[in-house]
Amino acid sequence: MTLVFTKMHGIGNDFVVVDCRDAPLALGTEAIRRLGDRHLGVGFDQLLTIEPARDPDCAYAYGIWNTDGTRSGQCGNGARCVAAWLARAGLLGEGLVRLESPSGPVGVEILAGGHVRVDMGEPRFAPPALPLDVAHEEDRYTIDVVGRPLEIGAVSMGNPHAVIEVDEIATAPVGVLGPQVEHAAAFPRGCNVGFAQRVARDAIMLRVWERGVGETLACGSGACAAVAVLHRRGLVDDEVRVTLPGGSLDIRWPGAGHPLWMTGPAAFVFEGTWHE
Repeated sequence: MTLVFTKMHGIGNDFVVVDCRDAPLALGTEAIRRLGDRHLGVGFDQLLTIEPARDPDCAYAYGIWNTDGTRSGQCGNGARCVAAWLARAGLLGEGLVRLESPSGPVGVEILAGGHVRVDMGEPRFAPPALPLDVAHEEDRYTIDVVGRPLEIGAVSMGNPHAVIEVDEIATAPVGVLGPQVEHAAAFPRGCNVGFAQRVARDAIMLRVWERGVGETLACGSGACAAVAVLHRRGLVDDEVRVTLPGGSLDIRWPGAGHPLWMTGPAAFVFEGTWHE
């Protein structure tokens, strides 16, 4: 079989985007893994599909698959790329447009200079939303990670996130601690793991170990999660610039009762055809 695709990225978080408006994705888990292999396939952090919306209030829907073939509930950088793809195809109206993500509707708006603004919804801290296996909701949790206690924050942005504050982002043990927290017993479905260094009240640095992928150059929902956790603790302001290895995102969240907004770029890389 052949698969026509568009390669895109959001500050280095890279995607294969497939037009599935006329027919569903015809790839199984193993084929998705082969496509995602950076040596033997095309390579991506996530595979995104453009689909007809099932929600009548949404213009289109999108699906998300990780490199290991598992499905994801949300992807902030991916949402921007889906919006940019639809806009380039002349399929996205002006102003705020609702798209149907695997975890529910999100609002997207095309801005000048290749940037896209996304309404990521209100962060959900209740443990069942992640899910997180703890007795009750707290601002800080101490969980067991390979026999050692670790303090984390936890929030759902449509997908589960653990957030760890670090003093120095460059030396954070992302490659070791990331997979350990991802598979910790407290997270029965796994989680994304963000390592956040506060630089100022309006600036943080972040590295993210993504569930089912590994460390990526950027993670949009991870940036949102880090700001949400730190804002709830009173450590950052309503508007924060998050700098990741691949670039920066602007996050705005006034707090409980309000949606969280993410703004950043979406870039086209190339068009291609994959031969399975």
